[in-house]
Amino acid sequence: MQALPNYALLWPELLVTALALLVLALDFLVPKLRKRALGYLSAAGLAAVLALSLAFLWGRQESLYEGLFLVDNFSLFFKALFLIVGTFVILMSVDYVDQHLEHPGEFYGIILFSVVGMMVMAATGELLTAYIALELLSFSLYVLVAIARDNPKSNEAGLKYVLLGAFSTALLLYGISLLYGVLGVTRFEDISSKLQAMDSINPTLLVGLTLIIAGLGFKVAAVPFHMWAPDIYEGAPTPVTAYLSVASKAAAFALVLRFFAVALAPAVDQWAFLLVVLAAVTMTVGNLVAIAQRNIKRLIAYSSIAHVGYLLMGVAALSALGSNGLLFHLVGYAVTTNLAAFVVIIAFFNRTGKEEISDFAGLADRAPFLAMALSAALFSLAGLPFFAGFTTKFYLFTAVAREGYLWLVGIAMVNSLISLYYYLMVIRQMYIEPASDASRLRVPALLSGLLAVLVLLIILIGIYPSPLLRAIEAATRAIIPA
Repeated sequence: MQALPNYALLWPELLVTALALLVLALDFLVPKLRKRALGYLSAAGLAAVLALSLAFLWGRQESLYEGLFLVDNFSLFFKALFLIVGTFVILMSVDYVDQHLEHPGEFYGIILFSVVGMMVMAATGELLTAYIALELLSFSLYVLVAIARDNPKSNEAGLKYVLLGAFSTALLLYGISLLYGVLGVTRFEDISSKLQAMDSINPTLLVGLTLIIAGLGFKVAAVPFHMWAPDIYEGAPTPVTAYLSVASKAAAFALVLRFFAVALAPAVDQWAFLLVVLAAVTMTVGNLVAIAQRNIKRLIAYSSIAHVGYLLMGVAALSALGSNGLLFHLVGYAVTTNLAAFVVIIAFFNRTGKEEISDFAGLADRAPFLAMALSAALFSLAGLPFFAGFTTKFYLFTAVAREGYLWLVGIAMVNSLISLYYYLMVIRQMYIEPASDASRLRVPALLSGLLAVLVLLIILIGIYPSPLLRAIEAATRAIIPA
């Protein structure tokens, strides 16, 4: 008699789903003046699920439904990352939602559903399950991008995102169908076994892998599948832009890394060079086009595209060290640096309603803490010493160089220097250009507290990354045994 699955392994996903349904229900019952509490409830719920997940799942190596759902340190690492990012994004959204959105419960509830999709993406061991989780995330993001219904930019961004997202989904599904047609399996371990048994790669299979890479390339905004990102980043509500730039990319790379490390490792010679070229082109295009941007959200969009190029280097250099470097840079980029930058942008927009780079002129006089925090975040993104970005880039570049891609590391270093130029353009506005309005900007205590924590993490990861690296190494061993 077959043993029943251990459904307790699904507790994190089930609890976040229940929390999302609770928040949506309370949105009908709570008076309008008290709906701010829904944000605090959502954040507290995610924090509680995080604590429970770490206590209950750390060190477990199990699977459900014959490998469709995996519980290991890799999936737990990303679940913790998504829960932390979700908590921060919800807290940094509270003031924005109060001022600009009519139905807070819908906003928080959809974010929670998207967190569920990301958690399943990190834990899946099969392509169709991954696709379903990816669509749950994607549909949540489509709604979040267009949730500011009175804002024409938000409506336009939502429409563009849906249309282009549907096209990328078609590419991904067609690629999966071709792969299944040739191999007859969709589980990652079965794909690996089939590829090992093949003497040569079938041309149809090669086309399928190319389409899958193209579909996933859209999700992470890799060149040439990146053109949606600047318009969607600019048009979406600013907290949603922060969420797009951090959480959705982390979820996509969780799926990409497990898929390539587990399923496609036997065919590494067939796809490694394609990813190397994608990485080089993506980081170069992202950094060069960012120089011409005048809107802060569009600049961050192209900066985000450039960082996708750095992260793709870690996938191309498929090894335990390369995986460690990818995860390390992903955490340094996402949890600290990019979120810190967006907390400043949100705080500034809440008080001024502006988001052009020139509008930040004189910010050092109007809000010194905001200017300092944004400068620290931008220096970290550029990879300057003592900040998280320097340490994570150094680790990643070293890992890629050891795999024989020294020329690619050289391109990445040149691109980091290019990025410093346009980050300094923003810092110049804050510290050198005079402000058109000299009035002081009052920053709410909640945003100030979040910003202080994130800036502290930027410095802490930069000078003492050992605890984080130990967790990353444990996550990597779950997919790439030493």
